[in-house]
Amino acid sequence: MGNTTKLTDTLLWDILQERLPAHEVNQLVWGYLGYEYDSSQQTWRTERVATPWRERFPTPPDFIRDRSAIVQLTRSIPPAAKQLLKQELGFPGYQVSELTPERTRRATIVNWLLGIRRTHP
Repeated sequence: MGNTTKLTDTLLWDILQERLPAHEVNQLVWGYLGYEYDSSQQTWRTERVATPWRERFPTPPDFIRDRSAIVQLTRSIPPAAKQLLKQELGFPGYQVSELTPERTRRATIVNWLLGIRRTHP
């Protein structure tokens, strides 16, 4: 895990409420997955990325726009962490009229990040 960003409740709510731009959300997830950008070589380093991610996504995916990436992220959430949005943030979910693919993906990302926070405080 190359990311040192502290996963505060405020940050997670900013993701859910679309106050954090999509590119910053992606960068946050990339860091926790182990992707590192080498600016001197202008390439992505993936030595610290788990093999299944590295094989499927040799460069970091866009979790907000790429359905296959968010599906893989969803599948990587352990069963014990599936309800962390409600348990830790008290997130009630979105109203049907508020649902969009981006919001749904942001909720998935926050749930995944909550699992990371729980295992790597």
